[in-house]
Amino acid sequence: MSVENAESAEYGRRLPWVDILLSAIASVSWALIGMAGTAALGLHLLEADSAGSLGPMTAAVVALGAGGSVTPSGDVSAFGLEGAEATTALEITPLGVSLVGALLLSWFFLRSLRTAGVVVAPAELLARAGAVVALFVATLGGLAWAGHDVITIDGGSLGLDELPGGSGSGGIEIPGLGDVGDIGGLLPDRVGDLIDAEAAVGFTVDTAPTLLGGLGWSAGVLLIALLASRRTPLPRGWEAVHRVVRPAVSALVTAVLVAVAAGLAAAAYAAIGDDHPKRIAGAALLGAPNGVWLGIPLGLFVPWDGEASGALTRFLPDPLDDLLVDSDQPVTLGRLAELDGRVWLLGVAAALMMLLAGVLQGVRTPVRDQGALGFAGRCALRLGVVTALALPLLGLLTEVSLDASLSVLGFDAFGAGVELQGHLGMALLLGALWGAGAGAVGALLAYATGAAGRQAAPLARGDGARGAPVHAGSSGPYAPSTPYRLPNPDTNPYLRVPEELREREDVRPSQGAPRGDDVYGAPTVARPFDPPPRRPGPPSSGSPGKRPPEGPPHPPPGPPPPGRPKGPR
Repeated sequence: MSVENAESAEYGRRLPWVDILLSAIASVSWALIGMAGTAALGLHLLEADSAGSLGPMTAAVVALGAGGSVTPSGDVSAFGLEGAEATTALEITPLGVSLVGALLLSWFFLRSLRTAGVVVAPAELLARAGAVVALFVATLGGLAWAGHDVITIDGGSLGLDELPGGSGSGGIEIPGLGDVGDIGGLLPDRVGDLIDAEAAVGFTVDTAPTLLGGLGWSAGVLLIALLASRRTPLPRGWEAVHRVVRPAVSALVTAVLVAVAAGLAAAAYAAIGDDHPKRIAGAALLGAPNGVWLGIPLGLFVPWDGEASGALTRFLPDPLDDLLVDSDQPVTLGRLAELDGRVWLLGVAAALMMLLAGVLQGVRTPVRDQGALGFAGRCALRLGVVTALALPLLGLLTEVSLDASLSVLGFDAFGAGVELQGHLGMALLLGALWGAGAGAVGALLAYATGAAGRQAAPLARGDGARGAPVHAGSSGPYAPSTPYRLPNPDTNPYLRVPEELREREDVRPSQGAPRGDDVYGAPTVARPFDPPPRRPGPPSSGSPGKRPPEGPPHPPPGPPPPGRPKGPR
């Protein structure tokens, strides 16, 4: 069976629904297990479970990481005041949880596709992706049902009963004066009331926005995984994706993941000498990609619009508090460097990340007969387009919006909030420029060192249809299967031309790898043999002296067929 017929058989076969459902269950299950484990560990290290139940908080964080929405609310009452309430609106995604889920979901999904054959039918690709997305959205519905809780903080848990007047008697004992009795309206009396104060803060996962967000998140993850995987089959006719899109997307995704790994290493180094290493580790698990992916556009000179107001400004890290408070100017790398010169290292790190992406693309892109400049131009164009789309996406993922209103104990924080949003238009333009420059420089470096195209996948070189195994049909000793790669005389000694035959005119290096009959001149033997001479012998049968009948001599026995035993030794 030829490769083309085998591919047609693979295209026309019925969909393996059992394998599709099992692979979808494995993908979604492992993704949610990884997201839940990361969220629970991060919340525990941050000691967030000391104020409430860890299970509902973990479900809420997983829903946020999968593109969902959580609405927190509160009701604080103290001193008998009515209407003292706290409301909060939070829009931030824990990208550490999102990244773990995306990696596990895409890995199991791509692994299931690689068993489909040389090419995958469009119906099977849609069925596998649709099963994963549908199961993931259905599971998010269960998280929306479980992700709600109320955290109650009472004054007695703060240790206020140990203060004067904390027992509720209202009496104060002054040394030398004895008990002066209850002084109404003074602090001890108010402390006694504070002990009875209770603060209830609740949160609820919004079902409809969470389901829609999970649908977009899972579909986006699978799309990026298909574009970044260089060895996963695609439907017939998508050869341009293998050759043009996948080397650039895989290179940029690899560089972004390396940047996240560097951010985690920096967090681990900071936790070694800190007084609270667990809190740094928990914050890194939940939000390390947030900081890294915010720094990448900022290091590539993308401006950000930021504003901070109210009492929440005291919680901003330095020097963001100086840039966001009472300022209508955008946050840029230059303004940050005016406050701290070490911020320029962020720009250097972002430029090196882009150079790494350019070199990886040059190594993974097949080299055609167009020369160094043509190769660099193709790489620059492709990486420029991919980076122009990726940089605004990072800006959308790392947006921060926090609005809070609070009035309790004489502390008014109405209108407090923090917002940080990137310029998507500038991100698109600067992404194209940085991608084109890094793609050209990286391609020239790879071409000059001889590494250009060395790590190109077989599907990108166009060898996938000839070199990949075909699952249709059976193979055996008399029907060998299709080899995994093209014949190569450098690795197969049976294809090498002997020294005494290299000068023959019918064997030239330009003709490619020679066959066995080209080397030896005949299908199985080196040259034809003459029959051996007959020797007189006794007659085999009949009367004595009778000669055997004349006839053609018997040909010498040939070699046994393949697989035939030669008998006992």
